[in-house]
Amino acid sequence: MKLITILLMISMLAQDSSSTIFDFKEANDMSNWYVVNDGVMGGLSQGELIINDSSNGLFKGYVTTENNGGFSSIRYNFDKKNVSKYTYIVLKIKGDGKSYQFRIKDNARQRFSYMTSFNTSGDWETIKIPFDVFYPGFRGYKLERPNFQGDFMEEIAFLIGNKVKESFALEIEKISME
Repeated sequence: MKLITILLMISMLAQDSSSTIFDFKEANDMSNWYVVNDGVMGGLSQGELIINDSSNGLFKGYVTTENNGGFSSIRYNFDKKNVSKYTYIVLKIKGDGKSYQFRIKDNARQRFSYMTSFNTSGDWETIKIPFDVFYPGFRGYKLERPNFQGDFMEEIAFLIGNKVKESFALEIEKISME
């Protein structure tokens, strides 16, 4: 009986070790995802988020530096989550060999984001990013504030803005925390 209790406790702990933020394969509602391109500053970049034939999210488009542009992003707002028991963002993605940013907001109304960059390989991969490497930034400038504290989260985003004209495609299966 003790062995069964111990195994049950281990199983419960293992199930609680991660938390899904968004799983495209299980998603029924995409209404809290939205695109923000550099058109908000006069730029001409185009990005979109679709569900592809594999039931994954596909963030794709073209970034141009013309007209003071140079970025495309997708953002996801959700009810404020207490994330203090987690340490990592975990991305299950297939990129195109380009560099992207992942961004976090602990309050969706704040103007700045906590951000970090990651490179993609062109293959499916799982990328684990520690919360404490997310630094505060706004419009390309690092702010003199502490890095992400890992207490609450209310918005996440992917952004591409590599200061070059380029097409891009980032396939996203799942975003979670560990």
